[in-house]
Amino acid sequence: MFLPDTLAGSYTLAILVKLLLAALAGGIIGLEREKHGRPAGLRTHLLVALGACLMMIISESFPLKYAGADATSALRIDPARTAAQIVVGIGFLGAGVILKEGISIRGLTTAASLWMAAGLGMAFGMGLAVPGALAAAIALISLIFLKKLEGIIQKDRYLFLTVVARQRAEIFGELESIFAARNLRIANVESDLDLDARKIRFEFIITEHHRRIGQELTREIMAVEGVQRIKFR
Repeated sequence: MFLPDTLAGSYTLAILVKLLLAALAGGIIGLEREKHGRPAGLRTHLLVALGACLMMIISESFPLKYAGADATSALRIDPARTAAQIVVGIGFLGAGVILKEGISIRGLTTAASLWMAAGLGMAFGMGLAVPGALAAAIALISLIFLKKLEGIIQKDRYLFLTVVARQRAEIFGELESIFAARNLRIANVESDLDLDARKIRFEFIITEHHRRIGQELTREIMAVEGVQRIKFR
């Protein structure tokens, strides 16, 4: 399961193969993200995998370098600490690619792929070539082919709708009736009343629809008396 410690009698060659395998695996995952225009792409994933691999190689070298230390020495070596810190540290990089827009969150898949790239680097750094290759293949398949299922799986969409209208007591009820007629649910609503201008602004978050309906709702809301401005996204 493990790569040999030396290749052709060379420890350096074995390290080079580990680094190249890690860079290749991370680069393949990163290339898929790059094609989709994500902020963390080919170079980022390649460097994450390569860096994790290098740190695992360094971790393995600690016992070799300090093998002469006896039990009475103050030196205590725990190679597992390096691996643990890689797992923790990659979380900060992953958090940097996650974007929150209203109640929507983007970048979770890219953050997970960065975490996966670090795992691949750690696997190849330990010499686990076969598990690393299998994990890279599964990750690539999931990124490419499972994305095609998104068009098949029905899921709720969220519509952010802003309506500005003249102040009328019935305005909110009329808007609610439009949503209810389409079996839409108001996930959240905020209102802002301008007493001087006698205007009211509603900010709705609408859900339980499975296709884009912003333009259709706009046409219906335009017919409501007193509506002055409509914005949706």
